[in-house]
Amino acid sequence: MIKKYMASAAAVAVLGLSATPSMAVEEITVAYFLEWPMPFLAAKADGTYEEELGVKINWRSFETGTAMSAAMAAGDVQLSVSQGLPPFVVAASAGQDIQVLDVAVSYSDNDNCVVHADLEIDKDSADELSGKKVAVPLGTAAHYGFLRQMAHFEIDLASLDVVNMPPPEGAAALAQKSVDFACGYGGGLSRMKEHGNVLLTGAEKEELGILVFDVTSAPADFVAENPELVSQFLAVTAAANAKWNESQDAEMLAVLANESGMDVEAAQSAIGTMAFPGVDEQLSEKWFGGNVQTFMKGVADVFVEAGSIDSALDTYENAVNSGPLAAAK
Repeated sequence: MIKKYMASAAAVAVLGLSATPSMAVEEITVAYFLEWPMPFLAAKADGTYEEELGVKINWRSFETGTAMSAAMAAGDVQLSVSQGLPPFVVAASAGQDIQVLDVAVSYSDNDNCVVHADLEIDKDSADELSGKKVAVPLGTAAHYGFLRQMAHFEIDLASLDVVNMPPPEGAAALAQKSVDFACGYGGGLSRMKEHGNVLLTGAEKEELGILVFDVTSAPADFVAENPELVSQFLAVTAAANAKWNESQDAEMLAVLANESGMDVEAAQSAIGTMAFPGVDEQLSEKWFGGNVQTFMKGVADVFVEAGSIDSALDTYENAVNSGPLAAAK
């Protein structure tokens, strides 16, 4: 089931490449997530992006990174903010010519799997998950984390009934006990936690090498044709991140909550688990200096081993373009 869905999603993305129209710099569409409070939303709210870029921006919300990939392939979206790295890797592995432009956010504690409390299963009894039903948004960061955690606990994937659900639906299914556990992020994960417990903390996942971060991504041809515009977009994002990292003031938080469709308390809880690395840090060895490219290969190999995608690229070096970010400095 997983492989069939992933293959069809990748096929849609690749087929869309041939239909991509020439990019118009007068107007662009940017993809983002609701219930995902990030500093860039403040610049979205006050019009800074449009002022600095000199173009009209249509902001379009999505529920999964796989949908973002398909929209970029079809030419409907020019930039995706906070696309999960795994869905990016899935699309790139299938032949879609897209590029990672920056590290949007790192969030090991804001992406996880939650087991219903009634089962009383924790990391010490995780073997009891065998044969259970789980909601997973396929092809996303949550899917990758799910695969790595199941491998860690030596749970046979074939024994699980895996249902493809975006986090909000997975949270509802868990609440209704339609599934035994669910994986997700953002507001969906917060609601999942109301009905169960995580198997591993963010710190415990990082010890296993399970990194969780999103990127800003775009079709390679759009970046090549509009390098200055892309660089300006990343610069506005970096400035918003720097402002939040320095102040984290209540007024800015209120704006982020409103823009992400959350109340302030929920937004505070979500963003409290997020980290927004600065430009210099992103350009270092820890991120674009080599680690991201290597990590992408690792993600792809895990998906191949799980039967979720047919093959991985030999290298993901060409899938990362740090030029616009360096120019944004």
